[in-house]
Amino acid sequence: MEKMNSKTNESVEEMAHPIICIGRQLGSGGHDIGQMLARDFGATFYDRELLNLAARESGLSERLFEQNDEHKSFLRTFLHIPSALSATIDYSRQGLSPDSFFLFQSDAIRKAAQQGPCVFVGRCADYVLRDFPLVTNVFISAPLEVRINRVAQKRGISTDEACRYIEQGERRRADYYNYYTGKTWGMAQSYDLCIDSNILGLEATEQLIAQFIRQRLAL
Repeated sequence: MEKMNSKTNESVEEMAHPIICIGRQLGSGGHDIGQMLARDFGATFYDRELLNLAARESGLSERLFEQNDEHKSFLRTFLHIPSALSATIDYSRQGLSPDSFFLFQSDAIRKAAQQGPCVFVGRCADYVLRDFPLVTNVFISAPLEVRINRVAQKRGISTDEACRYIEQGERRRADYYNYYTGKTWGMAQSYDLCIDSNILGLEATEQLIAQFIRQRLAL
């Protein structure tokens, strides 16, 4: 996971476009803020789009990546899901391990980052791109009550269900991030900027982040 080939290293050194990596609490509006930042910087936006990229790069089914998105031990997970696909592929013969899907996704992130300005949401992009220039890592939070109400409204579920959804999702997300990065998900020292999106609202938060990035990178 640590090594990049010489060709990739040369490309990294020559890059001069901004890359924004967003970590976010569920229901904080991080996805929407990421889309606004992408428009603001003329950047390509990647969230679940990364699953399609990783599938194309690996030659595996996108459904496998979707089933195991942001899971740290996902090989074990999908081997226990009965499906025609899992029954027809011998993963051990293909040399796959629990880390293989993370590596496929990491390769897709690095290749996407070399193409031009981009915004990545989640999936340890800050760690994967730690050697790239002009990268800004942001973590977006919001009070739990606000996040519960936003998730409940967006998904059409009760507040109790939304609370459970957030708890389970963030536990999985933190486990995944901590496992692969050796850092702590959501802790300030893991990011360049941490911000509560509820204080200013989503649009003003995006504007503040954009201003921070432009000043930090002298754009």
